[in-house]
Amino acid sequence: MAHPAPSTFTGAADVIAVLVLLTEFAMLRAPLLRSQVRLYAFQSLVVTVLAIVVAATRHIDELYVLAALSFALKVVIVPKIVLRLLSNSEVALAGSSAYGVATMTLIAIAVSIFSFFSIGALHLQSTALPSTALAISVAVVLVAFVLIILRSDVVSQAIGFFSLENGVSVASLVVASGLPVIVDVAFLFDLLVAVVVFGVLMRVHQGRSKTLSTDSLDRLKG
Repeated sequence: MAHPAPSTFTGAADVIAVLVLLTEFAMLRAPLLRSQVRLYAFQSLVVTVLAIVVAATRHIDELYVLAALSFALKVVIVPKIVLRLLSNSEVALAGSSAYGVATMTLIAIAVSIFSFFSIGALHLQSTALPSTALAISVAVVLVAFVLIILRSDVVSQAIGFFSLENGVSVASLVVASGLPVIVDVAFLFDLLVAVVVFGVLMRVHQGRSKTLSTDSLDRLKG
């Protein structure tokens, strides 16, 4: 029995989710902190486009408001704040880790494959639910954790945390796009709080240690 062709929404959601995941891999490999910030801005722009696609295909006008807020905060304000903090720093390279770029990429591929098998094991079959996009969004979250754990500088870890929120946004848009817009705005407010916290952490840590590396923090014992 032939499978039905995917809908326009499913196809668009899958393509956009793939772009988000590829951008996450690019962040993991990016040697420059400014490059990571710009990649995050591009990733956020792609998520904003997904919100517009969902609003248009499912006729949810409230998502246009979410898309506008997402663009203003995640594409413009957050990258501008982080880049301004970096302008006061002499550090340009992302902190290395105990693993090389190739090893980190292989770990990211492994967790991505795990996400596909995990979602596949749930046997989600619905024309209204793009299961592929959902699996990719889970992969984005897991790769963001890899970025946070394996990179040893405050900026990379902050960008990893911010991009993790993008993965959650993709999942919420493809699974529960009908949620009240106030719930999605609450996620953006949490992101804004996280930006303030990480901004203070960057400024204080750099002022005391003259570096953005977190190696000294890793050596702390409880």
